[in-house]
Amino acid sequence: LAAADPRVLALAAQVTESREQDIPLLLLKLKGILNSASLGCEEYKKIKQDIYDYDLTQYCMLVLRQDHSRLLGGWATAAQLAEILSHCCVGLEVKEDPEEFYKKFLPSAIDNLLFLGRRLQARFIRAMKDEEKQDFLHWFQTVTDAICWLFGGHIQLAACVLQNDHFLQLLITDDVETAIIMMSVLHSILRVNSSVLLQVDEETLHSVLDELVYKLSSTTNPVIGNAATKLLLLVAKLCKQLVKLLTARYKGLKGLLSKQWTGKGFDRDLFQLLDLLYLEQSNGKGEMQRQHQAACVIQAMWKGFQTRKRLKKLPQAVTTLQRSFRAKREQELQHLKKQKEDEALKLQMQLQRQRAMRLFHERQLALLEIIHASQVNKYMEEMEGKSALTIQRFWRGYRARRNFHQQRQSLKEYKAAVIIQRAALKFLEKRRRRRPLSPWIDPKGLTDEQRLALQQKVDDYIKLHPASQMSEEMSKELHMQAQEKLAQFLLRSRLDQRAAQRRETLLAQVNTDVELLMNAPGLAETTEKDLDVFMSRSIPVATKARQSHNTMLKYTRWPWWKKLGDEFVEDDVIPDDALNAELGTLFIGGRK
Repeated sequence: LAAADPRVLALAAQVTESREQDIPLLLLKLKGILNSASLGCEEYKKIKQDIYDYDLTQYCMLVLRQDHSRLLGGWATAAQLAEILSHCCVGLEVKEDPEEFYKKFLPSAIDNLLFLGRRLQARFIRAMKDEEKQDFLHWFQTVTDAICWLFGGHIQLAACVLQNDHFLQLLITDDVETAIIMMSVLHSILRVNSSVLLQVDEETLHSVLDELVYKLSSTTNPVIGNAATKLLLLVAKLCKQLVKLLTARYKGLKGLLSKQWTGKGFDRDLFQLLDLLYLEQSNGKGEMQRQHQAACVIQAMWKGFQTRKRLKKLPQAVTTLQRSFRAKREQELQHLKKQKEDEALKLQMQLQRQRAMRLFHERQLALLEIIHASQVNKYMEEMEGKSALTIQRFWRGYRARRNFHQQRQSLKEYKAAVIIQRAALKFLEKRRRRRPLSPWIDPKGLTDEQRLALQQKVDDYIKLHPASQMSEEMSKELHMQAQEKLAQFLLRSRLDQRAAQRRETLLAQVNTDVELLMNAPGLAETTEKDLDVFMSRSIPVATKARQSHNTMLKYTRWPWWKKLGDEFVEDDVIPDDALNAELGTLFIGGRK
C-alpha cells in the first residue's frame, strides 16, 4: 500500500487537536491540496481516498449543519466547504465498506447541502442591503452547483434530491432569483437521469409538477415562465406517461400557456409543449368522446326518470304547497292582527294611565285648596298610607298569580296522578270480582303443646278479669227465657215459610190458568181434548214441563257464535231470559 499524503495526515492531526470553531477554517486547506494535483490523475484519486479514509469528508459534512453566522469565516466558508465536499465525493472509489458510502454517507451529504441552501435562501430573502443580497445569492449558487456536481457524479442521488423535503421547500418560493436557480437544478436532475420522475413516489411527482404549473399561473415574469416551460417540455419529451398526467391533471394548462405566455420570447419551446399536449388530447379524444356519449345517455335516462317521478308527485306537491302557503298566510294575518291589538291595547292603557294621572293631580290640587294649611301634613300622610296599601295589594296579587302559574304544572300532575290511581283501583276491583273464590282451606289443628299454652292464657285472663257472679236460680230463669224465645221464633218462621209457599203456589196456578185461557181456542173450535186440558190439573203441568225441556235442548244446540256473551256462565245453567217465558207460568204442585 502507498503511503498517505503527508499534507492530509498533518491536516487530520490539526483538526483532531483543534477547537470546534476553528475546524471550518482548517478544512479550507483541503481546497489547496486538491488543486495541487491535476484532475483525473492517479495522485488526485489518491488524495480523495486519503481525505475520506481520515474522515475529513465527514468533518466537512457535519460542519455544514452548524450556524456559520457565529463562526469564523461566516457563510462564505460554508459555501467553500460545500464545494470541497462535492469534489471529494465525485470520482471517489471506496473499496472498503462501499455500502456505507453509497447508502448512508452520500444521502446525508445531499441532505446537509440542501439544508445549507435553505439557510442561505432564507437569509438572502431577509437581507436588506444590495451588497449583502449579492453575497448570499453567490453563496447559494455555489451550494447548488456543488449539489449538481455531486448527483452528476452519482446518478442514483438524483431521486434522493427530488424526494428530499428541503429540495421541495427550496423550490416552493416566490423569490425570482432563487426560484430560477432551483429550476436550473431540477433541469440538471432531469438531464442527468431522464427516468427519475418515474422512480419517485406519486406525491413527490405531483408536488413538483404542481409547483411548476403554479409558477406559470401566478407570475408574469418571462424568466420564470421560460424556465418553467422548458422544464415541462423536458418532462413531456422524456416520458409519454407524464404527458397524459399533465393533460389529465391540469385541464386548463393549454389555455394558460397559449393566452398568457405567447409572445414572451420563448415561443419555440412553448409551441413544442402545446403540440405535445394537443397530440395527447387528440389520441385520447376518441375514448373521451365515447365516454362522453355514454355519460350523456346515462344522464338522459336519469333525468327522464327524475322528471317522471316529479310529475307523479306534482299534484300532491301543489296541494302541500298550497296548504303550507295558506297556513303561513293565516299565521301572518293572525300575527299582524295580534300585533295591532297589542298596540291598540298598549295605546289605550297609556291613555288611561295619563288620564288617571291627570285626574289624580287635579283632585290633589282641589283638595289642597280646600284643606286648611295645618291639615295638609296629616292629609299627605293618609294619602301615603293609602298609596302604600294599594301598592302592597297589587304586589300581593301579582305574586299570588305568579305562584299560581308556577304551580299549575304541579297541579296538573297531581290531578293526573289522582285520575290514574282512580282508574287503577277500579281495574283492580273489577279483576278481584271476576277472580273465582279460592277453595276453603281448613285451618291446621293445634298441637297438644299449643292447646295447653292457649288454655293457660285463657285461665290467666279469667283470673285477671273475673266475670260478674250469677246465682243458679238466675241462670235457670235466663235459660228458660231464651228457650221460650227460640221456640217462638222457630214456630213463627215455620208458619211464615208455609204462607210464602202457599202464596207462590197460588201465583203459579193463577199464571198457568191465565196463559191457558189466553192460548185457548174459540168456542166454535173447541174439542173434547181441549176440555180435558181445562178439567185436569196434571195435563198443563206436563205440557209446560215438555216445553221447558225442549227449550233447554234448543239452547244446548245453539252455535258457538250465539254464546259469545256467555263465556263466564256455567255449562249447566240456562239464561233466565230464555226460560222465563216458559217456566214463569209453570204450575208447581202443592196442597191448596
